[in-house]
Amino acid sequence: MAALLSYWSSPSTLKRDFPSIYPKRCGSFHNHQRIDCSRRIGFRCSSSNSPRLVFDQKEKKENSFSFRKCALSIALAIGLVTTGLPTLGWPAYASQVGPALPDLSVLISGPPIKDPGALLRYALPINNKAMREVQKPLEDITDSLKVSGVKALDSVERNLRQASRALNQGKALILSGVAESKKEHGKELLDKLAAGMEDLQQIVQERNRDAVVPKQKELLQYVGGVEEDMVDGFPYEVPEEYNNMPILKGRATVEMKVKVKDNPNVENCVFRIVLDGYNAPVTAGNFVDLVERHFYDGMEIQRADGFVVQTGDPQGPAEGFIDPSTEKARTIPLEIMVDGDKTPIYGATLEELGRYKAQTKLPFNAFGTMAMAREEFEDNSASSQVFWLLKESELTPSNANILDGRYAVFGYVTENEDFLADVKVGDVIESMQVVSGLENLVNPSYKIAG
Repeated sequence: MAALLSYWSSPSTLKRDFPSIYPKRCGSFHNHQRIDCSRRIGFRCSSSNSPRLVFDQKEKKENSFSFRKCALSIALAIGLVTTGLPTLGWPAYASQVGPALPDLSVLISGPPIKDPGALLRYALPINNKAMREVQKPLEDITDSLKVSGVKALDSVERNLRQASRALNQGKALILSGVAESKKEHGKELLDKLAAGMEDLQQIVQERNRDAVVPKQKELLQYVGGVEEDMVDGFPYEVPEEYNNMPILKGRATVEMKVKVKDNPNVENCVFRIVLDGYNAPVTAGNFVDLVERHFYDGMEIQRADGFVVQTGDPQGPAEGFIDPSTEKARTIPLEIMVDGDKTPIYGATLEELGRYKAQTKLPFNAFGTMAMAREEFEDNSASSQVFWLLKESELTPSNANILDGRYAVFGYVTENEDFLADVKVGDVIESMQVVSGLENLVNPSYKIAG
């Protein structure tokens, strides 16, 4: 085990043995069709000093390995060591920071949730078991569909029966959890959910596999809507030293239109981003305020290395937003919400606080996780530079990827996130626009600026 840790933690080893997580052939286009990589890189741990990369899925299944023995080595073997942390100005060779090593029980607690919609649903400040019992089997349909052919529909049918039974048995408890002012809307969504389940049952009986995913997505939107209706007001007070900043007390949705250069198959792409002010009110509020100032409109993508896409560094010597009212850079504190806590942590990383087992409410699990860049050794230096993470969750387990608890996540790309892999340095953000949730922004400085 010691030999494995020594080998994996060697920077030269990582640079030598690990190819780009997203090689150029992955995510490319041919005849307007996206090409998926049929062979994913896997890890093989052994007593040998030379770990091998496994490309063949059959071989990977036949030669199992002990996750307990490999968990720490995998946690160390991540792309950020070779590409540099998402700091302001993103130097080509950022200083290396060793990851905090959590207890193994955290690493083996189960596969991470990677779907951005599911992450946002579980991040809501609610605790309604009856609704979660409807949600879970509907989400499990995704795993059921991993089986090829129409055989997968048998599992889908079981998922659907479980969700329907949970809805019928728990409807009263679900409605009791909806905020009084939103009760009618919640009831309307539950009726649509029940009707949609009947439609999905018909789809399954007709063995129409292609129609399952669109209907599943629709049903989960109803689920998310009901769960959002359960939130009655903002659940806590932002600390006094930050409550005069722009604060997002709830959620907002932003559409980002990017002009992709030198790619005839992907010219304009609109990314839909959901910002979570329940778990990062100061961070999300700062970003919404900048969007309303049109700060990012016309700005180029400034980093795209296959691991992150980054932008937000304005022209000139400043590395962040200069507030016209003060003529100084506006910075915000590091803001981390831990699962189980009632309020976010401000101004310190989880590693600095010794909370190695803590799970963040908004983890770096999804392709297109959005977070603030900052100075490497200054926790409260974030201003306007943001990044989106492009990664495989299996290679960077939640809570062991040197990002969770160190950088403030405040949203996820929920539509067209796969196309982030095609964005390059020099591509232009034509516009960003808040399409919903702007009413949740308090203390907006853009209105003061006129």
